[in-house]
Parts: sequence; structure tokens; C-alpha cells
Amino acid sequence: MFELLWGTPAGPRRGPRPTLTLAAIARAGIAVADADGLEGLTMQRVAESLDVTKMALYRYVPGRAELVALMLEDAIGAPPPPPAGADWRAQLDDWTRQLFDRFRRHPWAQAATVGPRLPGPNELAWLERVVAALAGTGLTGGEQLDVAVLLVGHARNLAQHTPPDGVPGGAQESAFGALVRGREDRFPALDAALRGIDPAAADQALDFGLARILDGIEALIAARAAAGPRSGGAAEQGPAARGE
Repeated sequence: MFELLWGTPAGPRRGPRPTLTLAAIARAGIAVADADGLEGLTMQRVAESLDVTKMALYRYVPGRAELVALMLEDAIGAPPPPPAGADWRAQLDDWTRQLFDRFRRHPWAQAATVGPRLPGPNELAWLERVVAALAGTGLTGGEQLDVAVLLVGHARNLAQHTPPDGVPGGAQESAFGALVRGREDRFPALDAALRGIDPAAADQALDFGLARILDGIEALIAARAAAGPRSGGAAEQGPAARGE
């Protein structure tokens, strides 16, 4: 896995001269998964789409897990550069929307990014952008990484409820309305909330959640700045302060 994502493999190690590239294999896998999801992705189908045998495909990619890793690296791609002159908040707003768009275009990537796994260079480059945007804000390294986790979760969660060519929220709200209709006495609060939705302001779950997350981060940064330098505990002090 590491060699495929981070190395520079030249192709299969034995047998006939290579006729495929890892990029071509990844694109073929993406086409299958975009159409039928991860459940429809098999080495056999990818091999057939490339007009090779499954055994020939195994000479390039050891198995399905490695194939999905290559697909994810290609589908997510490298992050775009931050908007010129943007502060940390504008950078993270743009970052989250860009990631949301990639999850929306490739729904299978939502499941592929859950759980422990080896990230590729592109995925790490996305993380680098968050940490770089937060440099100098007073947040600790751990907090900067936690911010990235929060934003990834929001983008992925909203993409799960959004069709590739649609917007988040509307279909879910319609489904709720259909279920509540005729059962208003049982779900009075939900009925009132659904009736109070302004059609012109609907489908803004991505915007609303992202703004609230960034509000919280901004409040933390402001509070940290107001408190001044952190005295911290022994773990944050030098050896002399700890009596070593």
C-alpha cells in the first residue's frame, strides 16, 4: 500500500512489459464506483473495463483495498490553492466547500474515508492546508488537527444527503414532511419547524453548519488571544519550571 501511494513503482515486477498505468487503473475503478458504488466495485469489473484479465490487473494492484486507496487519491485530488488574501476563516470556508464538492461528485468516497487507513499525498496536502491556515492563530497543533476532523465530518455528512447534481437538505425535509403529515399531534414540534421553513432559505444546511463551526473556532481563537500566553501545566513548561 505504501509503495503504491507514496513510492514510484515502475509497474509489474515480472512478466510482459507493462501496458497499464496506476492512473488509468484508478480512473477505471472510479468510473465503476461512480456508477454502482463501492459494493459494485470488483477487480474483475475493473479488469474488464481495461480489457485485461483479472490476474493481469493483480500484477499492478495487489487487491481491492489498494485499488480503493488509489481511486480515492485520484478522485479527491490535490487541494486547490487558498483564495488570494483570504484570512484563516475564509480559507477554511473555501476548503470545506471544495471538499464537499468532491464528496458529492464521488459518493463512494464518503465511505472510503471512514476508518483507519493509510492516507495518500493528496489527502495529506488537504490536511496541510488547514494547518497552514490556522498557523499563528494560537491554536495548538492538536486543536488544528481537530478542526480539520470537524470540517471533514461536516462536508462528508452533508454530501451523504446530497445527490450529485442537487443541494443538501431539500429531499430530507420533504421526506420528513410526508411522514409528519397526518401525524401532527404526535410530532407537533417537528410539524411546527417544517411549517416555519422559508422556501427561499431552505437547503442551506452546509452554509449553516459551516458558519456555526467557524463561529466556534473564531470564539476560541479570540478567547485564547484575550487570555494571553498560556501558562499551561507541567507538560507545557520547560524543564526548569518543572524542577528538572
